Amino acid sequence: MAAPTAEASTATRIHVPVAAWLIVAFALLAVFVLLQLNSTAFAEQIHEFTHDGRHALGVPCH
Repeated sequence: MAAPTAEASTATRIHVPVAAWLIVAFALLAVFVLLQLNSTAFAEQIHEFTHDGRHALGVPCH
């Protein structure tokens, strides 16, 4: 069995356009701002999601 050559083990670089990075940054900023404005509603949704998950797993609650 031959050892891998340098060309075979070199990873291919992926070029991501600057516009894609700007879109990701804007989306993260928007999520941060919206969570700041609606943090109580978001916390309630997370609570209900985990609460329903306990029911789905058969874990008793209350």
